[in-house]
Amino acid sequence: MSKAKRQLHLNVFIMNTGHHEASWRHKNTEPENITDIRYFQRIAQIAEQAKFDSLFLADGLAVSQNIKHGAFVGLEPFTLLSALAAVTDHIGLIGTVSTTYNEPFHVARKFASLDHISKGRAGWNIVTSGSSFEASNFSKDDHLEHSKRYERAKEFLDVTTSLWDSWEDEALIIDRESGTFADRSKVREINHVGDTFKVRGPLNIPRSPQGYPVLVQAGSSESGKEFAAQYAEAIFTAQQTLVEAQQFYSDVKSRLAKYGRSPEQLKILPGICPIIGRTESEAKEKEQELNELTVPEYGLNQLSNMLNIDLFSYPLDGPLPELPSLSDINGNKSRFQLVADLAKRDNLTIRGLLHRLAGGRGHRTFAGTPIQIADQLEEWFLHGGSDGFNVMPPYLPAGLEEFAQLVIPELQRRGLFRTEYSGTTLRGHLGLSRPANQYATAAVGGA
Repeated sequence: MSKAKRQLHLNVFIMNTGHHEASWRHKNTEPENITDIRYFQRIAQIAEQAKFDSLFLADGLAVSQNIKHGAFVGLEPFTLLSALAAVTDHIGLIGTVSTTYNEPFHVARKFASLDHISKGRAGWNIVTSGSSFEASNFSKDDHLEHSKRYERAKEFLDVTTSLWDSWEDEALIIDRESGTFADRSKVREINHVGDTFKVRGPLNIPRSPQGYPVLVQAGSSESGKEFAAQYAEAIFTAQQTLVEAQQFYSDVKSRLAKYGRSPEQLKILPGICPIIGRTESEAKEKEQELNELTVPEYGLNQLSNMLNIDLFSYPLDGPLPELPSLSDINGNKSRFQLVADLAKRDNLTIRGLLHRLAGGRGHRTFAGTPIQIADQLEEWFLHGGSDGFNVMPPYLPAGLEEFAQLVIPELQRRGLFRTEYSGTTLRGHLGLSRPANQYATAAVGGA
């Protein structure tokens, strides 16, 4: 029997009115509906009809200082994803939760609940948080140092996985006649005592359909790549060129062996913000229209925070000033480096850089026809740059509808993407095995 053709994985990254920072001003968006569950349910159903592997919600724990010109606020992920689970049947549901400003027991319980509610479609985008503004909302004067955040994240994940394993799959007996609800020998205290956490357990919810939610990670710093190699099953990353994507792909995959893992156990999904036109000139006009809606003050605020330097006193049509060293950055180190490299490589002015970042905040923005976009995705996928993509529509819902109606059929025609779901769990969509229970004497595997 011939080996099945490798197909790419597609996640849709949903952000309120879309990923372009001016999307809320666009005529085809609905900013008045960003707290209306029916709006998000409609988007989720569009994505499921297109056979996306999953949808993903980002999250932050602070309001931007420049809220006057921005729309990146909204509903809490667990609440929203639970509501989306009720109106979908197949698509994976990935939510962002910080390990810096939460407790493992809370997170383990909520993700186990979401996995039960969705019948095995939950995923956790593990972040360590990157903003000092978040610290001030959690009784802290300073944001935890970068390496310390990853040390905490590792212990946090050790505790959550232990809690998910604190119930074996066969622990529930539910024998009415004998009065036995559960086999107590298969429900265990974890008795974790570490540098940061002390947790007895067990979790107060039985083991979920997937065992664990799919573990997703989005950091691309050295600490982030090592964390992903040890724990992650999918990684969202920002890469601007195929060469950079190939280097990142090879680097991260090569780290897996030291943790006893194979390359197939981690899916690498670069972000792509596709601006789609029936012709190339139409796509470029759409991009220009969006960029003309931007407010420089908003972009400058975002970029200043990203680069840890106040850019308001520099001319928009001049170059970036000398930037801090990477070692001075206590936020998102990989994004800082990507933006600094992008500005230097393409000789961008501050205004030019603002426009390049407006659609994806460092993720690649590409304006073109459906065939040109499919060509780009195919090239990266077939030449060692990705296992699929994190699709970031510039505006919603129309940008997702355009991708679903114009690009996905082209990918399907090339045999690069599914035409029907073959499974019902997110692990099944991604070809990932169900984790063995670390405490069980004879754990059950399978997808």
